[in-house]
Amino acid sequence: MNVNNTLALNSITEKIIGCAIEVHRNLGPGLLESIYEKALCFELK
Repeated sequence: MNVNNTLALNSITEKIIGCAIEVHRNLGPGLLESIYEKALCFELK
């Protein structure tokens, strides 16, 4: 993998993790996985 691909992959990964953290911060623990999945899809859009 070249440097540009690595940087792009790191950028995408950072955005995905940021969205997941935001969802968990807003919804908190203890919900069904399907709720988190729908919220994460919404956040990623």
